[in-house]
Amino acid sequence: MPPPGQTQLPDWDGLKLRVRTLIASHRVMIFSKSYCPYCNKVKELFRSMHVEYYALELDVTPDGPSIQQVLAELTNQRTVPNVFVNGTHIGGCDSTYQAYQDGSLQKLLGDNKDAEPYDYDLIIIGGGSGGLACSKEAAALGKKVMVLDYVVPTPLGTSWGLGGTCVNVGCIPKKLMHQAALLGQALQDSRKYGWQYEEQVKHNWGVMVEAIQNYIGSLNWGYRVSLREKSVTYLNSYGEFIEPHKIKATNRKGQVTYHTAETFVLATGERPRYLGIPGDKEYCITSDDLFSLPYCPGKTLVVGASYVALECAGFLAGLGLDVTVMVRSILLRGFDQEMAERVGAHMETHGVKFIRKFVPVILSLQIFIQVEQLEEGMPGRLKVIAKSTEGEEIFEEEYNTVLIAVGRDACTRNIGLETIGVKINEKNGKVPVNDEEQTNVPYVYAIGDILDGKLELTPVAIQAGKLLARRLYGGSTTKCDYINVPTTVFTPLEYGSCGLAEERAIEEYGKQNLEVYHSLFWPLEWTVPGRDNNTCYAKIICSKHDNNRVVGFHVLGPNAGEITQGFAAAIKCGLTKELLDETIGIHPTCGEVFTTMDITKSSGQDISQRGC
Repeated sequence: MPPPGQTQLPDWDGLKLRVRTLIASHRVMIFSKSYCPYCNKVKELFRSMHVEYYALELDVTPDGPSIQQVLAELTNQRTVPNVFVNGTHIGGCDSTYQAYQDGSLQKLLGDNKDAEPYDYDLIIIGGGSGGLACSKEAAALGKKVMVLDYVVPTPLGTSWGLGGTCVNVGCIPKKLMHQAALLGQALQDSRKYGWQYEEQVKHNWGVMVEAIQNYIGSLNWGYRVSLREKSVTYLNSYGEFIEPHKIKATNRKGQVTYHTAETFVLATGERPRYLGIPGDKEYCITSDDLFSLPYCPGKTLVVGASYVALECAGFLAGLGLDVTVMVRSILLRGFDQEMAERVGAHMETHGVKFIRKFVPVILSLQIFIQVEQLEEGMPGRLKVIAKSTEGEEIFEEEYNTVLIAVGRDACTRNIGLETIGVKINEKNGKVPVNDEEQTNVPYVYAIGDILDGKLELTPVAIQAGKLLARRLYGGSTTKCDYINVPTTVFTPLEYGSCGLAEERAIEEYGKQNLEVYHSLFWPLEWTVPGRDNNTCYAKIICSKHDNNRVVGFHVLGPNAGEITQGFAAAIKCGLTKELLDETIGIHPTCGEVFTTMDITKSSGQDISQRGC
């Protein structure tokens, strides 16, 4: 019988010959329909691979339905796209993508003797934690890998070595300066424990910075040695796409080289955002400058309320400096707001001043904050003028240093992504990916802080990088799990969390379906000095209709990171309130508070503590 819509029988033998001839005469043959999104996706794949293909659009071709029927007889596939490579039937869209991901498609295409081999199996743009983890894992699986890493100096000229933000201007120096501040508090506490010392205790900024930078330098060198041992090629050059599968690499001297690869991973990270106001880049610093600052910053204004802002303000105050934080709206946006306000309250009781509701941006061409230099020096003197967001009130004050910490921008806009068609979120520069970190261009992947809608945490980037390499080259199917990832804000009183903020949990489950258990606690170590009673706080958020499973874990206190890391594994395993109650605590510790919680928020009972 003829296909629907045809009145006479076609020349079946002639059609079969035509189909076989098309398959045999084209390296890549796609039987397609012009309106089909899956057909377009397959075409985009071959375009991204820089591979020519021939597509026969069956919806606009005479005898199209008959050709599709012939294909069904030949391949037992009735749908489009129907893809053939060098005469071999691949299948539809999913089969083609699967062949691409497991490498069999590339092998079939490689039968073409005219195809030029790539220089590398994998090129990673960005030598931070995620990029290095991915590169070493891929190299260990036998692949030829290159890593490009280049630090564009800050407006004040600060730059650093291999390893990315965390190692050089993030987690590592931040935690070490936090520790320096904690030691100052420990010195004060020590007198109550019987330690006697006569000389005045002072902090030497230069000694601290030198020691921290020496340690970071050893890490930079260790990363380079590790790449060399893994046979990973490292270029201290700026990478930029110039055509599909090809990048231009420019070093500090302006020398240019060109490199090709079968697959690319974007791991470029983020850099601090400036305010766009008079004096910000000329006179202000960011966290990129602070940790290697050759002089003590003196009286400091921190503009912003991000975790970076509060962490920096906290350790600077702990080192004895006069510190003020200028806040536009709320503290620690994205975190549990009850915990955030408790963090801020503790910082205020320990000398950090907060200026609320002053906006550090330019709106409608009206300057709401500006910075003027009054005197050069190390540090110099700066005058800050700001305007309230709630009226005409003007704030004016002098500082030695202004630290901007209002957020970070993804480093994706100047690496040629538009040249090869990689889409980014135009609002924030971040890269949308699927659940395998793959961009809309199939041979380009992205990991780390530049992912749209994902967590900006070093361990997440490392995990994603390793797992990506294993999926690409090791036959693994394990994907990075972005749910219930623990994190800690290293403010003077540390804040650790895992799971949902209370506000987010209410949105997701409904307040009536949640039970929140909470408690204040007093670390035993603080009882002898007699400080900060009923300041540390713990709470868990439980889903009533899921066996009281813990969906949010929050702790504010010393060593919160260590506590949270331990409980995070239990939360991944489905921790419930009953299991916590059955757990015997270690006494006397801060973490044991989670094994003895019995007061709910809904009860309204007092949670004050009078002893350890």
